[in-house]
Amino acid sequence: MKVYQGDSIENVIRLLNGYENPRLIAGGTDFILSFKDNGIPELLIDISNIEELRRIVEKEDYIEIGAGVTFTQIVESELFEGKLYGFKKACRSVGSPQIRNRGTIGGNIVNCSAAADSIPPLICLDSTIVLKSSRGTRELKLEQYLQNYSEQKISNDELLTSIRFKKPIGTLNFAKLGLRKALAISRISIATLIELEEERTIKSLKVSSGSIGRYPMREIEVENYLKGKRLTQNTLDEAIKGLQESMDKRLEGRSTLAYKRTAVERVLTESLMEGMSALGEVVL
Repeated sequence: MKVYQGDSIENVIRLLNGYENPRLIAGGTDFILSFKDNGIPELLIDISNIEELRRIVEKEDYIEIGAGVTFTQIVESELFEGKLYGFKKACRSVGSPQIRNRGTIGGNIVNCSAAADSIPPLICLDSTIVLKSSRGTRELKLEQYLQNYSEQKISNDELLTSIRFKKPIGTLNFAKLGLRKALAISRISIATLIELEEERTIKSLKVSSGSIGRYPMREIEVENYLKGKRLTQNTLDEAIKGLQESMDKRLEGRSTLAYKRTAVERVLTESLMEGMSALGEVVL
């Protein structure tokens, strides 16, 4: 196995284009485990010191996060307060401090785990991922990438360089249930992005889940049901019932269904309640 230290995006792209089975390493928190499924690569490129991949850039109406940005960088950034606090909360829940110091947002996306904490908030934000190769630049929605992973997956000669999303009008929230408070891989996670009308009904809503399907995904039935309504105990109960019915189809035959069916009630409630509280609304 050959090992290179990448010093620029251009150099990495050139190296990727010259080998059949190259691998990239940034944080490396899942790298050894990947040997079991993928074997030892012909070429290993360390991209952890490429400055362009480690930047968080704020523009007038959007934010762009380099693929090499660590979870600790996100947690410590003042950009992810207020309406974007749910994204910070999700990144703060990733593993241990050591994992957050090394693990990267790009790695979370490329590994495509159903339990990746950072992905449900990014789906709610309608995020776009940016891929570069010797063939040019390819952009696609994160949600589309996850839904069509076998067709849209990142090619061996492509480098994920950044994740971009518009600054939200509504408030982003996140709730998670793990096996324990520290070092927990999500058993269930839910992100919500809520915007209210003047009369306090829900104007727009996005709900995205993790660990209750093959990949993190939007919960369209919940969104459609709650739009135009006030969040009361009755409408919340109906939204939970609708999500449980979706889970019954999605997780049919799984041993974890009964547990997750019960647990999702608390997680969805927490995410929605925190959002309504941030907007100054009391749920009756």
